[in-house]
Amino acid sequence: MDTVCRKARPPPFLSLMLTVFPPGLLRLQVMKSGRSMGKGLALGTLLTSLMLLLYSYALSPLQASTTETPIPSACSSFRAPSSNASLSGHRCLPKRDIMFMKTHKTASSTILNILLRFGEKHRLKFAFPNGRNDFYYPSFFERRQVRDYRPGMCFNIICNHMRFQYEEVRKLLPAGATFVTVLRDPAYLFESSFHYFGRIIPLTWKLSGEDKLAEFLRDPWRYYDPNGFNAHYLQNLLFFDLGYDNTLNPSSPRVEQSIQEIDRRFHLVMLLEYFDESLVLLKDLLCWELEDVLYFKLNARKDSAVSRLTGELYQKATAWNLIDAKLYRHFNATFWRKVEAYGRERMAEDVARLQEENEKMTRICIDGGRPVDANAIQESAMQPWQPLGKKSILGYNLKKRIHKKHRKLCRKMVTPEIQYLTDLGVNLWITKLWSRVRDFLKW
Repeated sequence: MDTVCRKARPPPFLSLMLTVFPPGLLRLQVMKSGRSMGKGLALGTLLTSLMLLLYSYALSPLQASTTETPIPSACSSFRAPSSNASLSGHRCLPKRDIMFMKTHKTASSTILNILLRFGEKHRLKFAFPNGRNDFYYPSFFERRQVRDYRPGMCFNIICNHMRFQYEEVRKLLPAGATFVTVLRDPAYLFESSFHYFGRIIPLTWKLSGEDKLAEFLRDPWRYYDPNGFNAHYLQNLLFFDLGYDNTLNPSSPRVEQSIQEIDRRFHLVMLLEYFDESLVLLKDLLCWELEDVLYFKLNARKDSAVSRLTGELYQKATAWNLIDAKLYRHFNATFWRKVEAYGRERMAEDVARLQEENEKMTRICIDGGRPVDANAIQESAMQPWQPLGKKSILGYNLKKRIHKKHRKLCRKMVTPEIQYLTDLGVNLWITKLWSRVRDFLKW
């Protein structure tokens, strides 16, 4: 098994401070105006001190011992609440123990919504993060990051952003849990990540001109430093999210070993480019109903449907993210083998049914029949989280009159991640405090 090399990490309180007040964010405000700088520095100092004090009470003290806690047999024998689904004549029982490795910029928020709806509907037990909407990404996942975790606890579903660490995750789930994730063409993922996270990646701040992405790809090593703050967003992000070293030489045998390890661990690797086909395979794997995988596209960036990558830039972006490209090629092949096993004609029919039902729900639920800009969202509770410095993420307006039969499902399907987690009782005090700071400073 390939061993992942881990660099020394800052202590938890420093990790939190760096996440909530990343180095360089105040510099953005300096560039805007002297007045903003003074306000940002003063507020940043005050809130950093306050958050360090609050954080000291937010997590239980770290134990000095590194001895591994044995996993009680209770977890391996844990089962989800019983279901009446077996009485309906189905040949299989719905699977309810699921690990979804939520990768970045891959439509994973839409899949997350599907899982949250299913888990809530069937009263399943989620392993949620504590204080924020991810498991202290980009740190490696650890069990102690789970809200109210105690040794021996078992869960049905894990689905929030993390940097994957298999040995930690598997100890929270029953032995028969299903592992799934989703990938995206690395060139287009790089384009999306570059634009979405650019303002929190100091390495990109010195780029000039209107097309900063093209400038970066002309000579990436002029700007890139693998040790730079948030540098992981700029190269092989999928490989990084999945817990591996994204700075390896692409020709290293460790790359292929890691890809094979992912293949062994995950039952299904979905592809954004074939999203509906992926959901049909997911539905089949989990033995779910069609209604369980209905969706509205969430967390979509305005104009994201039209890539600005020229053929030349696409090739450069692929070459720059060559490890992710190898990962994607491998799972593109496995994906189509699964489609062949499912049956091409059967797949076409089921995709058509899924699209038809999605269109039906759009007519029932969505005012205007399409997503709208953030400033056109009428209900504040439906506002999605926005990237730093701009409101580019689309959202939805529900129709005023929706039949009682569909009212609850319509609302659940359009509820953004932060609000849905809050509805399920997750305390997102760090995420919400950071949101208020941004609103105050107009970031």
